Amino acid sequence: MKKITDYIEELVKPAFEKAGYDPDYGKVNLSNRPDLCQYQCNGAMSAAKAYHKAPFMIADEVVELLKYNITFEKIESVKPGFINITLAPTFIADCVKKMRDEDDYGFEKTDNPRTIVIDYGGPNVAKPLHVGHLRAAIIGESIKRIARYAGHKVIGDVHLGDWGLQIGLIITELGKRKPDLCYFDESFEGEYPKDAPFTMSELEEIYPYASSHSKEDPEYLATAQTATAELQAGRRGYMALWKHIIDVSVADIRKNYDRLNVEFDLWKKESDAQKYIPDMVENMKMDGFAYESDGALVVDVKLPEDKKEIPPCIILKSNGATNYETTDLATIIERVKLFDAKEMIYVVDKRQELHFEQVFRCARKTGLVDDDTKLVFVGFGTMNGKDGKPFKTRDGGVLRLETLINEISDAVYDKIMENRDMEETEARHISEIVGVSALKYGDLSNQATKDYVFDVDRFISFEGNTGPYILYSIVRIKSVLARFASEGGNIDECDNILPPANDSEQNVMLTLLKYNDVIEQAFNDNAPHRICQYIYELSEAFNSFYHGNKIIAEENIDRKRSWIALLVIVKGVLEQCIDLLGFEAPERM
Repeated sequence: MKKITDYIEELVKPAFEKAGYDPDYGKVNLSNRPDLCQYQCNGAMSAAKAYHKAPFMIADEVVELLKYNITFEKIESVKPGFINITLAPTFIADCVKKMRDEDDYGFEKTDNPRTIVIDYGGPNVAKPLHVGHLRAAIIGESIKRIARYAGHKVIGDVHLGDWGLQIGLIITELGKRKPDLCYFDESFEGEYPKDAPFTMSELEEIYPYASSHSKEDPEYLATAQTATAELQAGRRGYMALWKHIIDVSVADIRKNYDRLNVEFDLWKKESDAQKYIPDMVENMKMDGFAYESDGALVVDVKLPEDKKEIPPCIILKSNGATNYETTDLATIIERVKLFDAKEMIYVVDKRQELHFEQVFRCARKTGLVDDDTKLVFVGFGTMNGKDGKPFKTRDGGVLRLETLINEISDAVYDKIMENRDMEETEARHISEIVGVSALKYGDLSNQATKDYVFDVDRFISFEGNTGPYILYSIVRIKSVLARFASEGGNIDECDNILPPANDSEQNVMLTLLKYNDVIEQAFNDNAPHRICQYIYELSEAFNSFYHGNKIIAEENIDRKRSWIALLVIVKGVLEQCIDLLGFEAPERM
């Protein structure tokens, strides 16, 4: 289904051409003055200079050709040269009906699907997920769903950090605490145990201790660095420990991501790209891109037009070790090789922008990707406490993600139990759904690049621009439809949509007709917040309509059925949108 503006332009552009002007001046936009009109064409203002004519004269000519068209309730020229457009109620209703009858509410999928890999997890193994991991997971999951809905083949990759000094530190500390384990016996030739010699709780204590101790004890640090090197060289016992660390960590990580309704297609690790590094480095040398600087191997990525300093991309450090640049470049090779990826989107902290600028430039310069392959950086801001600083626990520590989810779900539970008597199991189930929705919507409703303040009381409010308000609107519609059915109504027979009877109904219809535009913009800009803005607007329009009309008590049966049909569409669109945002609505609240 075409966007509503496309339908209008199919009339306005020919009118410009018939009046003797370039039809491209007939572009139509949503009005920024809804009190005056619904849509607006400002082409006469632009055409005035090209045709040396007063803009209002051009607008008058175009309007004269359109003023009797039944699509418009009113179309008028307004000085100095705007064309204000108000659609006929019958045309609005017909468009809504067409939207209802088409797949995906008329949203047009891409004609040129491409394979997109989205890198949006990035947790390190052996560490619990904390609030710093929240935004990458939530934003990336939504971008993945939107791109998939747009018709592309989308692969979400968690990209675990598993191949660095942190593993060497854990191995070193384990060696001190449990030196008799067979993993440390280089002469051991048997099968290593299937079960890990540690729990996730132990890992969570071991790594911070080892990391802190290494900063105070140079000899300890050197031992850990040696262990890291031996692991990366393939030492058998260390490789077995490394696999245990991954298995235990992934089980814990999956549990938290599942609660957030975040799903990854790939559980790739930093280590998976290691096998591509030797050939990559050799090719960069042979092709003359990589050269030695202060003992390190680097590739220049600065461009003549740069106004700020862009340091070289370091491929190998002076001691011959790899770094994040090396691994990220090798991962690009892997994604092209395994998936023929034509676009890669990285959802990471915006403070890493320079790093990815260097990596992307290096990948293009050295031919790791084709010219038509898109490399996209989606940098997000921080989640802050009410003091404006990055969110912390009361004692200043980093809050575990699991704790955050529990806290917001408990707060919703308390709110629910204040207002109604509900069975404990159901209340807890609903609280989890609403709590996660509040958390995700509170994040996604902000533009990704912006920092925002995490405020539990505001996020779980059932009023205003919040997740619970959106969910409550959906549940309210479900309640109306259920009551209609309980009183003998057949929702399947409500297949006709009449022209709007009042302004509130018309506002619902017009808001529905923005759907295609909104989803298209959200995809093009990797901007889930646009969908949040839209469903808040649609929820507001619906609730205004709900409070202004007695839907179930309406005596005109045709009008009542039309309203029920309209509510079915609103419910469907809202549910589709929250699915793109990565959450769901309960049956009741």
